Amino acid sequence: MDATKKKGKMSKTILTIVFSIIAVFYVSPIFIVLINSFKLKSKISSQPFSLPNAESFVGFDNYANGIFYGNYPFYKSVLISLFITVCTVFVILICTSMCAWYLSRVNNLLCKIIYYFCIFSMIVPFQMVMYTLSKTADNLGLNTPWGIIIVYLGFGAGLAVFMFTGFVKSIPIEIEEAASIDGAGPLRTFFGVVLPIMKPTFISVGILETMWIWNDYLLPYLVLDIKKYRTIPIHIQYLNGSYGQTDLGAIMALIILSIIPIIIFYFVCQKHIIKGIVAGAVKG
Repeated sequence: MDATKKKGKMSKTILTIVFSIIAVFYVSPIFIVLINSFKLKSKISSQPFSLPNAESFVGFDNYANGIFYGNYPFYKSVLISLFITVCTVFVILICTSMCAWYLSRVNNLLCKIIYYFCIFSMIVPFQMVMYTLSKTADNLGLNTPWGIIIVYLGFGAGLAVFMFTGFVKSIPIEIEEAASIDGAGPLRTFFGVVLPIMKPTFISVGILETMWIWNDYLLPYLVLDIKKYRTIPIHIQYLNGSYGQTDLGAIMALIILSIIPIIIFYFVCQKHIIKGIVAGAVKG
């Protein structure tokens, strides 16, 4: 018994060391960007992996240069990204959770077809539809921060419906029947009974969708009128030689500013991710 315990403890120690090393490799790019955001741009190219010293350290000058660089204010990009992310995640959560509840409870042939179409949308490469999507968005007037919400809803619905459907199937239908007997209609049953029970998956899907939309570059670049509306990734890309030069220090600084909110958001909500995914995988 002692030998078995020692063997198990050693295995855990080895796994801890291995995964710690892997974690360091994953975090190292962020650390490299962070240290370079405080260095002279000339030193970033010649000494990208060295720590700032008396010769290369510039304090927060790169952050100031990045924020006030060019004629498009950075705060406007932050507000546009925030608006798109918050509104899109809200629409995705409400629409897909209601859709998943309906598909799970009705469960006829049409609902099964719709469900499998949602699943199929998860495996279609974005590159197959991006040119058609760009043209369609222009024709329909979806090239605005509020129009792109509809586009994101279409692309984000597949994963959300899949996770919500799996969780709804684990909810005893007797709870909803009891609410119906008490006189609750479909909307009252969903928002008053089903939605509170779906909270773990609700939060989990919200986190995953938020991280995707906040960091997304390609879809806003193809859909939005970038002369008027720029998200943070597009704003950072425009610093790359858009005015005749590339200010690596400013780019590094804005990258750090863009990932700080999402890192904080992730750490605050990370405990709900695994809980929500496991809950949604109870039944297929």
